Amino acid sequence: MESTRQHKIARLIQKDMSDILLRYAHTLHGTLISVSEVRVSSDLSIAHIYLSIFPHDKVAETMTLIEENTHRLRGELGTLERHQLRIIPEIIFHLDETIDRMERIDELLNR
Repeated sequence: MESTRQHKIARLIQKDMSDILLRYAHTLHGTLISVSEVRVSSDLSIAHIYLSIFPHDKVAETMTLIEENTHRLRGELGTLERHQLRIIPEIIFHLDETIDRMERIDELLNR
């Protein structure tokens, strides 16, 4: 079960990472990225960030670009959160496939 502190930090990271990715939107050539969820480990050392990426044909390219720049994104996150957090957690990006699953379920139900 997630503690109140974990939940607050997750929401803070979600908001700030959304702002950071919005600033880099012009380099992504028409790709829309949204931070759908953030999960923070119980010791607050790791943040798992789930991203939704549209259009679907640019998912692999965009995830590669984001993973290559993880260190820089964590640095910017640290700049934004330096007064709220003593230690900035390591960040791990994941692709959120919830929408794809919903579409598959809907497709199966409509057969």
